[in-house]
Amino acid sequence: MARYELLNNIAHRDLRVATGFGTEFGDDVAMVPAFPSEFAELQREYPIFLRKDAASGEWQSVVLLGFEQRENLFLRDGRWNAAYLPGAVAKGPFLIGFQEQRIDGELTQEAVMHVDLEHPRVNAAHGEPVFLPQGGNTPYLDHVASVLRGIRDGSTYAAAMFAALDAKGLIQPFSLDVQVDERHRIAVNGLHGIDRDRLAALDGADLLALNRAGYLEGTYLMLASLHNMRRLLAEKQRRLRAQDAATSTSTN
Repeated sequence: MARYELLNNIAHRDLRVATGFGTEFGDDVAMVPAFPSEFAELQREYPIFLRKDAASGEWQSVVLLGFEQRENLFLRDGRWNAAYLPGAVAKGPFLIGFQEQRIDGELTQEAVMHVDLEHPRVNAAHGEPVFLPQGGNTPYLDHVASVLRGIRDGSTYAAAMFAALDAKGLIQPFSLDVQVDERHRIAVNGLHGIDRDRLAALDGADLLALNRAGYLEGTYLMLASLHNMRRLLAEKQRRLRAQDAATSTSTN
């Protein structure tokens, strides 16, 4: 169970964060949240989809990492095989919270960083230090703060962007049901994507409105990201062949 505390350089002066990858850190997941602020980087490596949050009814963008519940095809031998790490992973045990502060006589909500002390990456023995011996931020913590700002800004932007795309009928169910080989079939439910034909059919006024709002670029980046499905399927096929070869060897 998560145990968040407001991060500070006194209580957490010895805090370290393991930055490797593996199932022991919870990296064996088939998808993670994505944010429009990182779409330009994500679309080079991952397929980007949309899912509807059951509780809020709002759209959430995600990147697909695998085809089964606990399958991450980017995870191999303690490494994450991609040039860009999604912000939802890179942030590690940290998140942005808000603290009420009085500035110039007015109460305002100031963004502050929290850390989950029960997170499997958190320890005091090995990994990246969070604070310098004198109490300042380490380069690692500065990087995490930058990642968290991107997530915060992207979250706010995403809600308006996806609502606008949905209003124009551009978000449609994405059917993912693929015969990987003669013995294996994969299917993932609940994914949605941008309907390319409906986007092409929008009139000039609608396209102009999306462009002026800054949503059109992200829409095309989502479409471009789908080319990464080939890479994901190829890695799935490779692992299935390796699994079959290992099974064959053990039974001989």
